[in-house]
Amino acid sequence: MLKQYAYYLRMERQLSANTVSAYLHDVGELCDAFGGDASRLTADEIRDYVASRADSLSRRSQSRLISSLRSYYGWLVLEGERQDNPCDRLDYPKLGRYLPAVLSVEEVDAIMGSVDTSSWKGVRDRAILEMLYGCGLRVSELCNLPVSGVYDGDGFVRVIGKGDKERLVPMGEVAVEWYRNWMAARQELLGGGADDSFVFLNRFGKPLSRISVFNMIKKQALLAGVDKEISPHTFRHSFATHLIENGADLRVVQEMLGHESILTTEIYTHIDARTWMGNIIKHHPRG
Repeated sequence: MLKQYAYYLRMERQLSANTVSAYLHDVGELCDAFGGDASRLTADEIRDYVASRADSLSRRSQSRLISSLRSYYGWLVLEGERQDNPCDRLDYPKLGRYLPAVLSVEEVDAIMGSVDTSSWKGVRDRAILEMLYGCGLRVSELCNLPVSGVYDGDGFVRVIGKGDKERLVPMGEVAVEWYRNWMAARQELLGGGADDSFVFLNRFGKPLSRISVFNMIKKQALLAGVDKEISPHTFRHSFATHLIENGADLRVVQEMLGHESILTTEIYTHIDARTWMGNIIKHHPRG
């Protein structure tokens, strides 16, 4: 049944691979908790299950869990396996305004400069950081980036984002420079079964995993003396925030990030006090 549900998520709802994996994980844990079959649970049983997970999950994870279960039981209704969706009356936890961690320009420079580029691995890591920050890519987009999707001569990247939506993102000169440095160093890995269709490879010649990128960024932040809790997504947040702080149009940033709604992009308008005070003084007629 879960295999059929996975097919429904991928083919009919056309959800991303990451979302499908998350939904299946949540539903799988529910099934395990009830002996393997959760298709006949009552609303009270599901409510008690969600409540029992509350202490071990963040509010965002609780919200995703409810979405996963609501989707699953909605599918069972469509398939005629149930008459009702027992999750219809489950309340989502209230989520506060989430402000992501953002690096300063100086912190970004420090992390970039902490990479030892004397080996192919260091050149690759520097190129990864430059493209995460220079193009605002999601880590999954970076790991799945094909060589055919990079047009370094024209200075842009073709990205397949969430929901298989395609977008074009400009590459800055620094990102182009380090991409080319990496493509030259990458020749050491080619041959012997290496997958040459993807840009970023591990030492076995296979596409990099997201956890590998996460661990690399943690290591470089430590070497750079940056004590913020950061991840690959932090560079995407910093990319968007720095663009807006320097006057980029919100709609342009929305397109570059691949956000479906402008409301998602608006979170990056939290400009630090020095920036907005400076703008007021600069533009006010009595400044």
